[in-house]
Amino acid sequence: MVIGFSIALIVFSVLLMMLVLMHKGKGGGLSDMFGGGMQSSVGGSSVAERNLDRITIVVGLLWFACIVVLGILMKLGN
Repeated sequence: MVIGFSIALIVFSVLLMMLVLMHKGKGGGLSDMFGGGMQSSVGGSSVAERNLDRITIVVGLLWFACIVVLGILMKLGN
């Protein structure tokens, strides 16, 4: 079970890094390549950017949950 959560943690870590790098900063970002650079006429963030934010939050929460579960499993294993 520890191995499964360890693999999940590695996958979520790599995915989280890619998602964070896709976010647009002050000078633009990798999200411009995928349509995230288009600004809506209202002046808010685009749909792609909002969806990217939501996906990043979900992956971040899953990453955190994997760390907590791994910590509990390792503590109980000792």
